[in-house]
Amino acid sequence: MREKLLSIIEKNSRMDLGELAIIMGVEETTIVSEMEAMENEGIICGYHTMIDWEKVDVDKVTALVEVHVTPQRGRGFEQIAERIYQFPEVESTYLMSGGYDFLVTLAGKTLKEVSMFVTQKLSTIEDVTGTTTHFILKKYKDHGTALTKPRKDEREQVIL
Repeated sequence: MREKLLSIIEKNSRMDLGELAIIMGVEETTIVSEMEAMENEGIICGYHTMIDWEKVDVDKVTALVEVHVTPQRGRGFEQIAERIYQFPEVESTYLMSGGYDFLVTLAGKTLKEVSMFVTQKLSTIEDVTGTTTHFILKKYKDHGTALTKPRKDEREQVIL
């Protein structure tokens, strides 16, 4: 039951509890109890609204930053990650496999503001040995939701 419930609310956290109960085939009180239990257990960590900032008159720049680190004995990846995610500019922090150690998502008002954060705060953290910044120019899909409408094929059919 939990997996199905989580899958549904991950796509639409605003769904009415009564509607959820009907979909799940259980009483509404069961849904309420299960959601409370999962919140208390830390399974449900929060509820978020996805916003297409390009449609709002607000300056917002998002960047993905690859972070290379060399953890020291007694200070592993967990402590470095905690140091990074404490900054309010940091939206997400992931430990990665591959060519770099962390992927950090940052937000700011301008390219310069984000760049300054990377050079003055992120890059100066002890154990950080390098960063690579990628600015997001346009989002097409985020958290499983398409942010743009598919283009309609406007070509004319030609029969020879």
